[in-house]
Amino acid sequence: MGGIAALLYGTFCYAFFLATFLYAICFVGNVVQIPGISGFVIPKTMDSGTPGPFLESVIVNLFLLSVFALQHSVMARPAFKKIWTRKVPASVERSTYVLFASLALALICWQWRPLPTAIWTVTSPPGALVLNLLFWAGWGLVLVSTFLVNHFELFGLRQVWARFRGDDIPASTFRTPFLYKLVRHPIYLGFIIAFWSAPVMSLGHLLFAVVTTGYIFVGIFLEERDLVAHFGQTYITYREHVWMILPLPKRHGK
Repeated sequence: MGGIAALLYGTFCYAFFLATFLYAICFVGNVVQIPGISGFVIPKTMDSGTPGPFLESVIVNLFLLSVFALQHSVMARPAFKKIWTRKVPASVERSTYVLFASLALALICWQWRPLPTAIWTVTSPPGALVLNLLFWAGWGLVLVSTFLVNHFELFGLRQVWARFRGDDIPASTFRTPFLYKLVRHPIYLGFIIAFWSAPVMSLGHLLFAVVTTGYIFVGIFLEERDLVAHFGQTYITYREHVWMILPLPKRHGK
C-alpha cells in the first residue's frame, strides 16, 4: 500500500508540475492563445491585467520571486534533506520538492503585478522572429537537458517507481552526456535564453529576467558547492575543464 500511495502521490506531483510549467511558459512569453487549440485562452500573462501602484507592484513581485528562490535554495540543500527525510519518506522527498516548487511557480503566475511600460520593442519582423525563436529554443534546451540527466529522476518519478516495485532508490551518479560536455548547466542556460528573448521587454519582464538571472548564478554557486562535497575531485576536474554557462572552448586549452 505504501508503494501504491507513493506512486500516486509522485504522479500527481509530476502532473501538477507539468501543467504549471507549461502555463509558466505562456505566462513569461505573453502567449494568450495556444496555436491549434481554438477557444483556449491563457487567463493571465506577465504583462496582462490592470497595472496597480508602481512601488506596491515592485514589492509584491520581488516578494513572489523571493519565495520561489528561497524554496529552491532551502529545500535543495543536503542539510535540509537530511532533516526533512525524518518526516517525509525518502522515496517521495523529490516529489515533495517538485510539488512545493510548482506551488511557488503557480503563486508567481497567479499574483504577479503587471508593469507594462516598454523598455524596448523590436518592430523589425525578422528581429522579432529571431527573438521568438530563441524564446522557444530556450525552453526546448531546458526540456532536452532534463532528459539528458534523467528527467524522471529529476522530477521524482523514478524514485516512487522504485518504491512501488520494492527496489532500492537508485543512487545518484555523475554523468556528463552531450550538452553537459559543452556547459556545466545547460538547463540554466536555457532559462536565461528564454527569459531574455522578448521582442517586447516590459519593465515587469525586465524585473523578472534580472532577478531570476541573478538567482540562477546564486543557485549555481550553492549547487556546485554541494556537488563538490558529494563527488569530490571528479566534479572539481569537470569544473576546471567545462565552462559554467557559455559553450566556449575547453578551459586551460584542453
